[in-house]
Amino acid sequence: MLTSLEPLLEGKRMVICAGSGGVGKTTAAAAVGLGLAEKGLKVAVVTIDPAKRLATALGLDTLGNEPHRIEAEVEGELWAMMLDAKRTFDELIERLAPDERTRDEVYGNRIYQQLSSAVAGSQEFTAIAKLYELDQSGAFDVLVLDTPPARNALDFLDAPGRLTRFFQGRAIRMFLKPAGLFGRGTGIMFGVMRRVTGVDLLQDLSGFFRSLGGMIDGFTERARRVGALLKDPATTFLIVTAPRHDPVEEAIFFHRKLREAGMPFGGLIVNRVHQPPDDGLPDDVTDLLGPALAERVQAAAQQLGALASRDAANVAILQAELRDPPTLIVPELDEDVHDLDGLAAVRAHLFD
Repeated sequence: MLTSLEPLLEGKRMVICAGSGGVGKTTAAAAVGLGLAEKGLKVAVVTIDPAKRLATALGLDTLGNEPHRIEAEVEGELWAMMLDAKRTFDELIERLAPDERTRDEVYGNRIYQQLSSAVAGSQEFTAIAKLYELDQSGAFDVLVLDTPPARNALDFLDAPGRLTRFFQGRAIRMFLKPAGLFGRGTGIMFGVMRRVTGVDLLQDLSGFFRSLGGMIDGFTERARRVGALLKDPATTFLIVTAPRHDPVEEAIFFHRKLREAGMPFGGLIVNRVHQPPDDGLPDDVTDLLGPALAERVQAAAQQLGALASRDAANVAILQAELRDPPTLIVPELDEDVHDLDGLAAVRAHLFD
């Protein structure tokens, strides 16, 4: 077992925290950022979790699409942001558009307005694209990413490849061809839709793909770069889990997918682990507390001991399945984390 994440994160520029929902992953990501900032580094914590738990963990009401500095007593600087996928996609269009006219055509297209946050992989891709831009800016020493729950995080891993395949696929090439690619039946269908809804879907689709036509190479190159960023030696994945059956199975599944994808796995954070009672109850506990209260205390101690044994067994299963990876244990805390003081309590277990 590790006593600190510091050796795992030495020299890393990007730390990606992944895991199933409800295991404290967002809190762990924020605590990692806090710990690195206390080492004198300038750190940005980025979340794409729509539940907005990062703001809560940092004691804030809300976070925006640009890094916001957190007022914390650290040697370095702690910044945080919550990704707005639509806004980030708009910014990417602005960078890749050859001119303002093309940019405005894309922004004004109804298809783009509906699909810019719904195209397969777009949210995950824009998250990595945002990380790529932050990384290229050189404004931060380390970037810490809090991802969605594990199964969705698998979409995150493949997002660059899926978006590349979308832009290189047959469907988009068909829309980039001259008019007349559709048969008579398809034309009739679009005509009926136009009369019923007042929306010329074919025109919108064609306009959307034509506007994107000059940016496809830029999207493809950006996807290649962000895909390479995930596999870079300066990137590491931390799997955050809890000592229960379902999160353990999710962690094993995600670790296997990381290995298959050739992604750099750093280690495990096992959160909310019950610790056994320190000592047995004194012999005179009944005299001290009275029979009824003493019985309740003894029952609580036995229950805690049973939970600690269960957790230890699940941690052992996880370590055996993953062949004894670097593992750091965070015990169950007395209270939920909702401010920087609570975050510091978690950080104390992640760093010496």
